[in-house]
Amino acid sequence: MDLSIFFAGTAGSVPSARRGLPAIVIHRGGEKLLFDCGEGTQRQLLRSIGLVELDTVFVTHFHADHWLGLPGMLKSLALRDREKPLAVYGPPGLKALMEAMLVVYGRHLPYELSLIELERWEEVERRGYSVASVPVSHGERPAYGYVLLEEDRPGEFDPVAAERLGVRPGQDFGALQRGETVGDVRSEQVMGPPRKGRKLVISGDTSPAQALTVAAHEADVLVHEATFVSDETERAAETSHSTARQAAEVARDAGVGLLALTHVSSRYAGGELRDEARAIFANTEVPRDFDTIEVPFPERGPARLVRWSERRAREQPPADVLEAADGDGARAEAVAAP
Repeated sequence: MDLSIFFAGTAGSVPSARRGLPAIVIHRGGEKLLFDCGEGTQRQLLRSIGLVELDTVFVTHFHADHWLGLPGMLKSLALRDREKPLAVYGPPGLKALMEAMLVVYGRHLPYELSLIELERWEEVERRGYSVASVPVSHGERPAYGYVLLEEDRPGEFDPVAAERLGVRPGQDFGALQRGETVGDVRSEQVMGPPRKGRKLVISGDTSPAQALTVAAHEADVLVHEATFVSDETERAAETSHSTARQAAEVARDAGVGLLALTHVSSRYAGGELRDEARAIFANTEVPRDFDTIEVPFPERGPARLVRWSERRAREQPPADVLEAADGDGARAEAVAAP
């Protein structure tokens, strides 16, 4: 099953010419989960992957740069005649905030909207995975990071061992892989140990937090804010943010696979943050808007950053292929360029 992290907005508290306000879309199979929805998020999506049919929204905290795009998004979904229910999760205070925003998106939506306030460490169970709230340190009001954790997968099937035990290839192989017993042969005799599911962690805004380090233990990807470089450590502490070095220390101590730095202040281009973090944790990236991190199963390789330009080039047809259609709009034919 495909799993990826799409960065719709990677800026800090204010947008810049190249970075929009915070918003991340996690794609897992056919599901799409939005984490934060800064002002302009729906425009960012329309400019890239489209205004996707979101399944769930998770809000990390209630500073305006992380949620102000949500009321407009809800209204746009209504104008597009959405019928599928939508759940929005966040810290305590979510319901009061969205009640105040009813003047924007209205009480009578064509779809069911659920607003769910999560407690600390509460898990939202989904088919095959869960999303848990992690208390982080960002001001006086509750703020959460989130952990997406897949369930363990069955171990690998050993067909050689199965045949050695007298099981013939075919339906009986499938039965063993489903955990059934075939004759005197039990599933555990031919299946390897369970394989861990993938784990993604999103910090939201936070100063260094021990709870997040614990929650991120051996995560495949940690998306951590890095609003400042170490020269601004005092400023980071005053505003309950992190430096790139501090984010890298969390990644190192948690033993994660890949660190992605976001919430980039407009004073930085991004390279300064990356270089500072890599001195502590080598496998660090600073995604730009519309970049993606692809997260395969561990046996298929590590998570990797895919730049937006690379993705577009990969998805577009070859440059030497032209599309031609007749005057009636008939089926296009591919014509090789000379």
